[in-house]
Amino acid sequence: MKLLVDSGSTKADWIAIDDTGKVLFTTQTLGLNPEVLDKDEVIARLDDKFDISHNKDKASHLYFYGAGCGTDRMKDFLTEVFKKYFTNAAVSVHEDTYAAVYATTPKNEEAIVSILGTGSNCSFFDGTILHQKVQSLGYIAMDDGSGNRFGRSLIRGYYFNKMPLELAKEFEEEYNLDADYIKANLYKEPNPNAYLATLAKFIIKHKDNEFCKKIIYKELKKFAKNYIMQYDNCKTVPVHFVGSIAFYLKDELEEILTKYDIKIGNVLRRPIDGLIAYHILNK
Repeated sequence: MKLLVDSGSTKADWIAIDDTGKVLFTTQTLGLNPEVLDKDEVIARLDDKFDISHNKDKASHLYFYGAGCGTDRMKDFLTEVFKKYFTNAAVSVHEDTYAAVYATTPKNEEAIVSILGTGSNCSFFDGTILHQKVQSLGYIAMDDGSGNRFGRSLIRGYYFNKMPLELAKEFEEEYNLDADYIKANLYKEPNPNAYLATLAKFIIKHKDNEFCKKIIYKELKKFAKNYIMQYDNCKTVPVHFVGSIAFYLKDELEEILTKYDIKIGNVLRRPIDGLIAYHILNK
């Protein structure tokens, strides 16, 4: 049994397949970002799902693609945790961009592949290897255009009294905006970036509102300039996207990239289905 995992900071999609590619089960855990979780929390999130905990000894391979796995230290940390948990499995840990690449890019083709979900990332794939110009420093310093940046902007707009009154009223009705609650989620609970990203649904829902529209275009322009345009060939190869922010703001993305003469390619909400086809072809 092979386990394929696509993990962001908010959630992780799991699919178990046999050697023919037949799906044995699918499930979802909370995100397994090693930059914000310790070993005990990772294991707790695995134990919380019956399908995973009760089939862990049956797994022969674990292919994990995750946010926060862009450095050797984080890869080694998760690999060690997984090897102790899935005792019979060969474990392979990659940064989440590889999942996006394998799901969106035809074999041996060149493309720039971006992730716009809870966090953000961007790499050039030369057909074999990923090349990254910008190393992520995490959600506090980077993540332009991501869900957590949108959430941060909404909270700031609300608390600095910049949000229009009618919009602020609706924001209050949909979310707990008590200061103590917000601060607890930002400074005391795990995954503060994922908490911020939960607010992004509101900005997508109201994307035609002028206040929200300005935030959306500002962040997506920053992503294009700070990430995509790092690559000299960004105007000659397709730029693929994976992630809920890219999926639900595809029209806005395409409008912005067109102004920079950049061609948008495939846009997927999540890459997990494409990973099945990839691993069947490359078993």
